[in-house]
Amino acid sequence: MEEQSRLIRSQTQRSQHREHSVPLYLTSSFVFDDAEQGRAIFAGEEDGIVYSRYSNPNTNEFIQKVCELEGAEAGLAFSSGMAAVFASFAALLKSGDHIVACRSVFGSTHQLFTTVFPKWGITTSYVDASNPEAWEEAIQENTRMIFLETPSNPGLELVDLAWLGAFKEKYPNIILNVDNCFATPYLQKPIQYGFDLVSHSATKYMDGQGRVLGGVVVGKQELMDEIMFFIRHTGPAMSPFNAWVISKSLETLPLRMDRHCSNALAVANMLEAHNEVEVVRYPFLPSHPQYELAKKQMKAGGGIVTFVIKGGFERAKRFLDNLKMILITSNLGDSRSIATHPASTTHSKLTDAERERIGIYPGTIRISVGLEDSSDILADLKQALDNSK
Repeated sequence: MEEQSRLIRSQTQRSQHREHSVPLYLTSSFVFDDAEQGRAIFAGEEDGIVYSRYSNPNTNEFIQKVCELEGAEAGLAFSSGMAAVFASFAALLKSGDHIVACRSVFGSTHQLFTTVFPKWGITTSYVDASNPEAWEEAIQENTRMIFLETPSNPGLELVDLAWLGAFKEKYPNIILNVDNCFATPYLQKPIQYGFDLVSHSATKYMDGQGRVLGGVVVGKQELMDEIMFFIRHTGPAMSPFNAWVISKSLETLPLRMDRHCSNALAVANMLEAHNEVEVVRYPFLPSHPQYELAKKQMKAGGGIVTFVIKGGFERAKRFLDNLKMILITSNLGDSRSIATHPASTTHSKLTDAERERIGIYPGTIRISVGLEDSSDILADLKQALDNSK
């Protein structure tokens, strides 16, 4: 069965009520037929759901769909994307361990590396994502994990997944962990290149309509078993309702991503031709420095376009304030087009120098291109550029 069909047809087994759509399992716990079954399930001798903090029919269905999309052995669902990213570190690392990460990471992930983990004796070295030599030089005897985003947020820098997968073969004890949120598993499948873990903020494209929070990590069974122990006793659980919403949304992920990508490419081409724009970044734009790599490892360029407007921060603010249809918010991956000023919002906790090193300038704008008619998106961007001079 093809991917689109599997997404639509994969669902939790019907109950005795023969429902067409999967019901909501709004229950905290699950009963046992008898005391012996309860003992056996807790002992791991029999499969069964015990408690919604770490397992529920709705979350299980959502996880199964993501595993099928990514080609993963197992997975776990979380209350948010950052809960998923955090657990992928905290469950597997200990004091004295070292992380090598691409410099271009989400602001909250940066805070984990620079503020939270050092208190626990876990250190991080940043490298420039596109420089293979930098990855090799950063490896230490205590390096336990390599973490990256590709495309990165918001600079849309890429890492060569095939190269890094081959690189990892020299270091079999290092875990390869990738945030695949921007590409989604429809456009890019890191596990096929040898990655061990893949994380997502399901809040973004997986939901696709800005309704609920959620996160997911999928990957090798042995690593997921360790993460399960962590979440079973720390409780970053996805609610059954959120799992139900996102699982239903995954049925249309390929259709939505096709439209996001075609609209985003139209936006990128328009912005690149506009004389009030200094530079545009979009993976499937020929001017992107890693255009050939993007075509090699991605099905299409995704729904995010980043550009630098002439005139710096003040001009960027005027541009945002002149938008009429496009919304100003820090979210992305919505059916509605969204504009964000990363330097003053999502990456505001970074220093000016740190932001510039990952391509965030005072005039940088990130556009999450939605599903509206492309002519309306383009018209709004054009008038905002013209009226913000």
